[in-house]
Amino acid sequence: MSYTEMSREELQNTYAQLQAHFAACKAQNLKLNMARGKPGAAQLDLVGDLLTCLTDPADCFVDGVDARNYGELAGLPSARAYWADVLGCKPEQTIMGGTSSLTLMYDLIAKAYTHGLLHSTRPWCKEETVKFLCPSPGYDRHFKITESFGAQLITIPMTPTGPDMDMVEDLVKDPQVKGIWCVPKYSNPDGIIYSEDTIRRFANLKAAAPDFTIMWDNAYCVHEFDGEFVPFADIISLCEAAGNADMVYEFASTSKITFPGAGISVMASSVANITYMLKLMGIQMISYDKINQLRHVKYLKDKKNTLALMKRHAAVLEPKFRAVLEMLDKEIAPCGFAQWNQPKGGYFVSLNTMPGTAKRALALCKEAGVVMTDAGATYPYGKDPQDSNIRIAPSLPPVDELRKAMDIFCTCLKLAALEKLLNI
Repeated sequence: MSYTEMSREELQNTYAQLQAHFAACKAQNLKLNMARGKPGAAQLDLVGDLLTCLTDPADCFVDGVDARNYGELAGLPSARAYWADVLGCKPEQTIMGGTSSLTLMYDLIAKAYTHGLLHSTRPWCKEETVKFLCPSPGYDRHFKITESFGAQLITIPMTPTGPDMDMVEDLVKDPQVKGIWCVPKYSNPDGIIYSEDTIRRFANLKAAAPDFTIMWDNAYCVHEFDGEFVPFADIISLCEAAGNADMVYEFASTSKITFPGAGISVMASSVANITYMLKLMGIQMISYDKINQLRHVKYLKDKKNTLALMKRHAAVLEPKFRAVLEMLDKEIAPCGFAQWNQPKGGYFVSLNTMPGTAKRALALCKEAGVVMTDAGATYPYGKDPQDSNIRIAPSLPPVDELRKAMDIFCTCLKLAALEKLLNI
């Protein structure tokens, strides 16, 4: 029965029953972690051969380059070709990064502040105000990058087809608006795939700032866990066709394909942007780790082989997401106070609980030994105006642990909602 249909006495009785169950949960002294989208051990085991795929020194000679030595700042040609194949762009439009695409994103924003981007009239640090658009709920680490440089963060509501583009198109008329964060496929945390219309509207944006930048974090470009691979438009060529060739930077990595923290990443953009960035990066470094680039190219080979690997990842992930959704359907849906997405890919389930109760629910979870992403983290400055959104990350725990964690999580959601209704 929905909580809104219960009498006060029924709510009180339900609350007492849940308190007893919560006490039993705490007595188990569990330590369960669903705070981040980390691949589980079974997924890491899938790619163990990566550790031994490069053993002969002779294999380090590729593309006319000795991968063991200095040089090739943009990355091995074969690595650039690999990512061009995956993303649908051209090799010359890519720069290979290190273990994290987040580092490339941070570095780009840092360079915008210290030097300016290709079409900047001055470095962003010389601007009176820099504003950045943040589709929300979104990825907390994105928001923290621009926040750390003093940018004013502006929340853009998410819709079932992506960010509210009417709002975006209106706000970019302000020359102080310098960019927008995007996770266009299986968005973090909602799992939304931007519609074709939304992507084309991005490519055709008429921004007042000549250096307005779309930060296109395509982190989950091949990360289906339910169903077949969903092809995705190449934003770089669409921007070029719209006369905005230099407006977008795209990012991706192998973090959830091979080993998180030990993979390779990529930044893709127009050739003009890549040339400009290489000039700045050439002062900063000689090259990223080409041996790791070579290791990944030899192991992953191409997009087709990568998609086959992702099918094996999906076989591990799908039961975990199913366990989460089944528990929510069973325990929370009848109560009528929360809604959640039904993702087909990515790494998260986004849940909106009764407004004003998310922080309380997660505090209760922590008491019972379940750690989750902080309430509010999916909004700029960590402030969810509704105190409602919670990001569930099912990937790390084994299914049996996940079910225990979800039992506690559902109990805590209910307790927090009942406390709100009963004014406890």
